[in-house]
Amino acid sequence: MARSKPYQEDALVVRTYDFGEADRIIVLLTKQHGVVRAVAKGVRRAKSRFGSRLAPFVHLNVQLYPGRSLATITGADTVAFFATGIIDDYERYTSGCAMLEAAERLAQPADTAMFDALLEALGLLADARDPIAVLDSFLLQAMDFAGWAPVLFECAQCGRPGPHHAFHPGVGGACCHECRPSGSADINEEVLHYMWLLAGRHWEKAAEIARAHPDYSSTAHRLVRTHLQWHMEQNVKALHIMEQSL
Repeated sequence: MARSKPYQEDALVVRTYDFGEADRIIVLLTKQHGVVRAVAKGVRRAKSRFGSRLAPFVHLNVQLYPGRSLATITGADTVAFFATGIIDDYERYTSGCAMLEAAERLAQPADTAMFDALLEALGLLADARDPIAVLDSFLLQAMDFAGWAPVLFECAQCGRPGPHHAFHPGVGGACCHECRPSGSADINEEVLHYMWLLAGRHWEKAAEIARAHPDYSSTAHRLVRTHLQWHMEQNVKALHIMEQSL
């Protein structure tokens, strides 16, 4: 049932699209209510009060009036603007778009953890030396919130202690030589260690591994992407675009 009274929300803009002649639909990841779809009336007109604020990579305090299928945005104040340093750099921009797309698809109602993780990741992205590492860290956290993060040490199938040297999203991540299915990726155990560091946001240690072994970080990105899309059963468009450019 729709809420009957206006309310305020801490929100991140994850997607927008035009609606009618002058309106725009704003898809928000909110701190208290998960994904909220709202209409911003008249924002495409030149004299709109807050149209420029309602764009991806913006953190807002937004005022919403509930409706049957769409809320209505009646006010919006900028808390943080993350687009600077992101939109002019292809790798940062595509990484950021992949984060927003994954967050929209994976967020649950009242998903405070997802909101906080995305807020932190966007804050890191503009200044990060390795935007892909920030992206992979966020995706690993998002998959954990969704309940299907890859197992990175013990065998995901039988629980045998690792480290192991094979990975398959169909069994849940790392797998031992007895449980590995056909098509499993052969990997160095340090790749899984690197992924564990990213999931825990141990940035300095992860960066040391990436500098010493750039192939580990590229392999980790491939595994993260494969695991995510296997369990979502559909492509994340921004990740597909990144894959084509790599």
